[in-house]
Amino acid sequence: MSEKNICDICGEYDVLVAGGGLGGLTAANLLSSGGRKVLLAEQHFELGGLAGYFRRKNHIFDVALHGFPIGMKKTLRKYWSKEMADRIIQVKSIRFDNPQFSIDTEFTRDDFTRILVEKFNINRETVDAFYAELGAMNFYDGNNETNRDLFEKYFPRRNDVVRLLMEPISYANGSTLDEPAITYGIVFSNFMSKGVYTFLGGTDLMIKMMKDCLDKNGADYCVRARLEKILISGGKVNGAIVNGKKIKCRAVLSNANLLSTILDFAGEENFSPDFIRQVKKVRLNTSSCQVYIGLKKGKSFDYIGDLLFTSEEPRYDSERLLSAEGKSRTFSVYYPDIRPGADDYTVVASMNAGYGEWAAMSSDKYRTEKKRMEERTLVSLDKYIPGIREKIDHIESATPLTFKRYTMHGGGSSFGTKFEGLNISMKLHEQLSGLFHTGSAGIIMSGWLGAANYGVISANNVDRYLG
Repeated sequence: MSEKNICDICGEYDVLVAGGGLGGLTAANLLSSGGRKVLLAEQHFELGGLAGYFRRKNHIFDVALHGFPIGMKKTLRKYWSKEMADRIIQVKSIRFDNPQFSIDTEFTRDDFTRILVEKFNINRETVDAFYAELGAMNFYDGNNETNRDLFEKYFPRRNDVVRLLMEPISYANGSTLDEPAITYGIVFSNFMSKGVYTFLGGTDLMIKMMKDCLDKNGADYCVRARLEKILISGGKVNGAIVNGKKIKCRAVLSNANLLSTILDFAGEENFSPDFIRQVKKVRLNTSSCQVYIGLKKGKSFDYIGDLLFTSEEPRYDSERLLSAEGKSRTFSVYYPDIRPGADDYTVVASMNAGYGEWAAMSSDKYRTEKKRMEERTLVSLDKYIPGIREKIDHIESATPLTFKRYTMHGGGSSFGTKFEGLNISMKLHEQLSGLFHTGSAGIIMSGWLGAANYGVISANNVDRYLG
């Protein structure tokens, strides 16, 4: 059992996993390790989804943000391998640099508490109460409080404090102050436990090790294999069309975009009218942009931190941060020691601009604005790496249109749906027997840890369904 060409696939599977992001990969591995016959079909030429990588010249660029919570170590150990878990290492420094403050932090609860008390003069009891409320948040409570309500309760009229606490989450998944507070509370609490971590060896090694686990557990997987239609009979999934080929299966677990899964692959005629009305209200996170920068061989720079949250904006403004004209960006810095034995320095800059802004441009305007985004990124980065222009031999950029091209996600969604999408995702199988969803949904189930853990939840639901 291993990587196969879709043309060579024959026989019936217990489950077809459509999409090889971290949610789909983790679900496929868990189900196959439990004895289920699994086929994972990924439309791209490499597994990993938005936790993937690509090569340019002598560079390897990680697509995903450089960092995830310590919980990823437990998830990899329990559902993948100890060898993978042992490669989870803590990043050394995270920097904030903006007109309101400039600080270095370990991004742990203890360090953030110290900073809030000593540098922002917040009462310790207030900080503890804030963390206590975050820790008590539960998806099933039905709390309608927004992020704006939450911050105003504990830190009224303190835009600088909100910036410290909220800006990293806005950078990561496009959250605003008007999102449900539960989405912020769960994501932030995960990171606040013991800091930010990354994978020693890079994403390319991680994906290779995941393939090895799939091989060991007997899962079949195909790349360049696009799900075209989910086959349904009598209100129940009984197969799928992949690259024009009919695949018999008892269940489909989609790691594709939630809206595409329901409206395109399954078809709205297979769901209740009320459910479809709810589906069409689901919003996507569609603002992620990145600039990839590689240094010439032999060139280097001094240590400037692992993650830099930078901005020239005078105040925190989540709407401004998500605009193409915003002056905020994150730098994920990759030193040679992330891939032992390599000598490559790369930087991945992340910023935001909505899909609609890019999609409305002519081809010429689009190319011009991408170059402008790269130019503005170099200007900003020169503050931290002087003379950066003379040091690099490669630069390119990605917009939501780029992500749509490679992932086929509607709107170029890179962090799935807004909060309302999670309930739709979780209840999909109640509407259509044998159809399940996993991956980034509801902001809560986003990022590396959220997507992988949702893969576990969905795999267990599929397993129960199969009986």
